[in-house]
Amino acid sequence: MDRDLRLRHGGARAQGVIRESGRDEAERHFEIQREASLAGLAHVYGNEPFPDDAVRARWQTFPGTVLVAEREGAIVGVAGLEGEWLHGFYVVADELHAAAVERGIRRLWCLAENGRARRFYEKRGWTLDGETRVVEYPPHPLDVGYSRSD
Repeated sequence: MDRDLRLRHGGARAQGVIRESGRDEAERHFEIQREASLAGLAHVYGNEPFPDDAVRARWQTFPGTVLVAEREGAIVGVAGLEGEWLHGFYVVADELHAAAVERGIRRLWCLAENGRARRFYEKRGWTLDGETRVVEYPPHPLDVGYSRSD
């Protein structure tokens, strides 16, 4: 990744951009989280309705930094950063993850039953830290804590 955050992944055709995003794009942040969650977490949430209002409000009022990954001018990934915490990472993208780590992210929560995400993080140096919490949205699955020391 260059200083201007242009991605050099997969050659010029796949070139994208990682950039900071603001509340003016909160609706797109919400859409990406919703799409990713419905596609990848149906085995956790089953028939529970997606908490549209709560998730939309979260992105509209998020107090930290929001990074987005763009491809061909369209936002394709979103990450919420606050202090050392990664508060949401939707759509697996190595370059978005690397940008978050470069900004000092060292802790995150991941659904215990989200094997794909857990494998993604563990392959990139994250380790379980022994903490757990119950997710606020029905059916209230368990989150496990991860941290990294570098």
